[in-house]
Amino acid sequence: MNLLNPLKGNKLYSVFTGTCPVCHEENMYREPNPYKVSRIFEMHERCPHCGTKVKMEPSFFFGAMYVSYAVGIAFAVPAFFIAYFGFNLSLFNSFLIIVATLFVFMPFIIRLSRNIWVNFFFSYDRKYQKT
Repeated sequence: MNLLNPLKGNKLYSVFTGTCPVCHEENMYREPNPYKVSRIFEMHERCPHCGTKVKMEPSFFFGAMYVSYAVGIAFAVPAFFIAYFGFNLSLFNSFLIIVATLFVFMPFIIRLSRNIWVNFFFSYDRKYQKT
């Protein structure tokens, strides 16, 4: 286990960093910042470090839409509780807070969902670890 990155080798590392699910060394995306929305879906065809094909056929990431729903709920529920119970806002205003939260975090949710989805199909391989 790497002392600098204690989660390296764990799927959570790849999910939260957007790195290749096999080597955990290189970013899967050409643009690491998800808030550059025009480039949000641009991925490397293959991992620059280990050569794993991370950009599958066009329909591969349709499954990430289902994951995106769950991730969106994970953002919406706390937003509701904070708005409704924390700030005592009305239901309508709490709804607006949920919409605003999902809008602001949409690029992050999209990337996180893709990362989760691709990690269902790949596992970390220690042989690609940089020394």
